[in-house]
Amino acid sequence: MLKHLSLRDFVIVDQMELDFMPGFTVLTGETGAGKSILIDALTLALGERGDASQIRLGCERAEINVAFEIGNLPDLIRWLDANDLQGDAGICLMRRIIDAGGRSRSYINGHTVTLQQLRIAGEYLVSIHSQHAHQSLLQKDAQRELLDAFSGCGDLAHAVKLAYHDWQDRYQQRMATEQRAAESLEKREQLEWQLRELSALNFLLEEWQTLQVDHSRLSHMASLLEAAESGIETLSENEAAVLTQINSVHSQLQNLLEYDDQLRTIIDLLDAARIQLQEGIYELKHYRQQLDLDPQVLQTIEQRLSAIHATARKFRVTPEELPQLLETINHQLEALGSDSDISHLKTLEAAAQAHYFKQAKALSAARQKASETLSQQVSASMQTIAMPGGKFSIALTPLEQGNANGLEQIEFQVAAHEGIPLRPLAKVASGGELSRISLAIQVITSKVGTVPTLIFDEVDVGIGGQVAEIVGKLLRKLGKERQVLCITHLPQVAATGDQQWQVFKSADHAGSRQVLSKITILNQQDRVEEIARMLGGVNITETTRQHAAEMLQNSACE
Repeated sequence: MLKHLSLRDFVIVDQMELDFMPGFTVLTGETGAGKSILIDALTLALGERGDASQIRLGCERAEINVAFEIGNLPDLIRWLDANDLQGDAGICLMRRIIDAGGRSRSYINGHTVTLQQLRIAGEYLVSIHSQHAHQSLLQKDAQRELLDAFSGCGDLAHAVKLAYHDWQDRYQQRMATEQRAAESLEKREQLEWQLRELSALNFLLEEWQTLQVDHSRLSHMASLLEAAESGIETLSENEAAVLTQINSVHSQLQNLLEYDDQLRTIIDLLDAARIQLQEGIYELKHYRQQLDLDPQVLQTIEQRLSAIHATARKFRVTPEELPQLLETINHQLEALGSDSDISHLKTLEAAAQAHYFKQAKALSAARQKASETLSQQVSASMQTIAMPGGKFSIALTPLEQGNANGLEQIEFQVAAHEGIPLRPLAKVASGGELSRISLAIQVITSKVGTVPTLIFDEVDVGIGGQVAEIVGKLLRKLGKERQVLCITHLPQVAATGDQQWQVFKSADHAGSRQVLSKITILNQQDRVEEIARMLGGVNITETTRQHAAEMLQNSACE
């Protein structure tokens, strides 16, 4: 709840320190005394835009400091932790400075923050209800959250949100996969064609090496055969064959060996040469026999080589790179996924969708029941706050596909008087009616609300007498559940407060033309005087004081 407010040089306040109490606090004072300055200061501290006109005349800057007790606000504590805005345990300090140049600085727990961050934190802390201020109950998100809290299905609403996001994530994943599949269809067809081409070629690197060797041999077959024939003839078959001449030399030397033993070494060498030459002739004859003169074999090899070269040129690689290309294409096809991947994603998406609709339908049932109860209770309360014949209703408009918030759009609707149609709460013309309706809703839902501090600015506009007394009692009742501050002109409302503050103007100092706004906390006797003033105007009689004292006494006894 709101614990402390400090103002310095703000509008017509030079310096003000206020400590707030739980329960219902009323602020009273004459028109123009500056009662709304408190609300203006709080809205600035909670992220509203400001300008240099809000700085007290002659001063360089205005400064607002607010302290809140947040021990019972775990959601806010988690948000502060998530944004590294922690402060002292159980306390949230908010600060706003506006200088004469119109520049603004904002802080939470001493950390510099944006206005948006101030506003987010403020939504956890304070709800301001006035004729002119933007009210949270006009926002459809706030209406939905209030209904969910009233129905006790806040956790279910959170589960629905998670289920919806999971469903949408599955949907987006499946769509992205299908999109990629569509985009890669041409690529897949190309890769599959390439795979068929390369697979049909059935090419291995070992075959390439063998083909090259065989082609080289067969393409030179005539020369090889001619060389073999010539070599055989030269070495062993013509009249001057090498082997015959070596044998002749060997025979001559062998016959002369008995005359000179030194010939033995030469004869041994010739023996070795004869053996080697004989082996060579044998191998050459065998080689000649192995040579295949069939031109069909060469043609087959050349056709195979031509097919390999043609494929290599088609894929713009060398023949040696074809096996690696085949492996790469296989990997690329695997990376593109398959229809089975999309089928699996569809199964996951359908399961997530079914889970969402199951949760959302349970939430819808709880909302329908709670909306009927809340509508009846608020409508009944409206009859007591100067809105006879008024009706409150909660419209649940179905959403066919649903969203993160469920299967319906929630809208608070109201007919302020009998005989007029229901209209959205956001379009209610009278600010006073809007404030009183909001008050009725807040009282009824006070036990399930999360915002600890509620501020009502002149919710009593256009009412008086018994209705004003009922409004005061409603505010007092609400103050038992939440911290309530109310600016009022009605003594009936002021008398119901747990405490009362008076706002008044005073001169800055003797002879000064500047007027300052001050706030004083009233004791029991001061309250009698202030309420008497509100009852009787300028001339306050003893009878008026007795009436004021009686109002306070009656309120205290209830």
